[in-house]
Amino acid sequence: MGFKIVISPSGKTFEAEKGESILEAALRQGINLSYGCRNAVCGACKGWLLKGEVSYEDLVPMALSAEDKAAGKVLFCGAEPRSDLEISVEEVASSQEIKVEQYPVRVVKLDKLAPDVMRVYLKLPETCRMQFFAGQYIDILLRDGRRRSFSLANAPHDDELVELHIRYIDGGEFTDHVFRDMQTREMLRIEGPLGGFYLREASPRPMIFVAGGTGFAPIKGIIEHAMAENVSRPMFLYWGARAEIDLYLNEMPQAWAEQGALTYVPVLSDVNEADGWQGRNGYVHQAVLDDFPDLSGYDVYAGGPPVMVAAARDAFSAQGLSEENFFYDAFEFSKDSAATKA
Repeated sequence: MGFKIVISPSGKTFEAEKGESILEAALRQGINLSYGCRNAVCGACKGWLLKGEVSYEDLVPMALSAEDKAAGKVLFCGAEPRSDLEISVEEVASSQEIKVEQYPVRVVKLDKLAPDVMRVYLKLPETCRMQFFAGQYIDILLRDGRRRSFSLANAPHDDELVELHIRYIDGGEFTDHVFRDMQTREMLRIEGPLGGFYLREASPRPMIFVAGGTGFAPIKGIIEHAMAENVSRPMFLYWGARAEIDLYLNEMPQAWAEQGALTYVPVLSDVNEADGWQGRNGYVHQAVLDDFPDLSGYDVYAGGPPVMVAAARDAFSAQGLSEENFFYDAFEFSKDSAATKA
């Protein structure tokens, strides 16, 4: 017999079966909650437990701080009900139903954007279109049952092809295949769309985007969507990389800036004086802190390595940013050392 779960204040209800997490049960019954890694690491599925008891079994809820626990917060991707529950959590708002489905796809184009970044275009069957929010991700389903997750780099209005930016991971079996053996016309199977990283269109606040490496991929999709929707709020993009070559599509945000769509600030952390770099140096989140002494009136969208996202979250919070206005996509790693998002 399952446990009844009530979402406050909407009053929506659903049931979780034994051994099923709150998030798994919600998604299975068509209730869209925010989530990211689904491994209790990123914290995107964090919410409040108002009534009832949960257990994490063998999973360690790494993204829950002592303060979170004291405040009654839980990670819905890992928490399993042990009684009927009442929870408070952000539901993904949508003007149309977004279904998570599996699709066969064909590789139609490969572009090597940098020595360690490959842009991969995938084509769904002619009769299919995958509805998604800009910034979400898909899982590539491997034949042995494992999954590899990659953010969607295209916006929903440009959905003829699925665009992925895949970084080479040393020791990563799938990324090794992408860079060495993958050919056009190769068939793959994907599942999506997934994740709660997307543009909050109802917000009136200016937006700051912070990308680290291939964290540019989902942010690219969100910005292109915002531009297509003629969003009038000010937008600021900070893209951090080690060297200039790692800003693998630098001409694109430069063009956005020239069009007046946003302010673009590239930041390099490993500058060689011989390269003649004239831009900003250091950590990308520090550049934001230097430019915005008070972040209380902004929405921040961050995509990139967990260390960058965690540093940005803590530093931005200390500079006035509300937790509810910080949206992020942390590119985690799976247990066998291949990238979860790259």
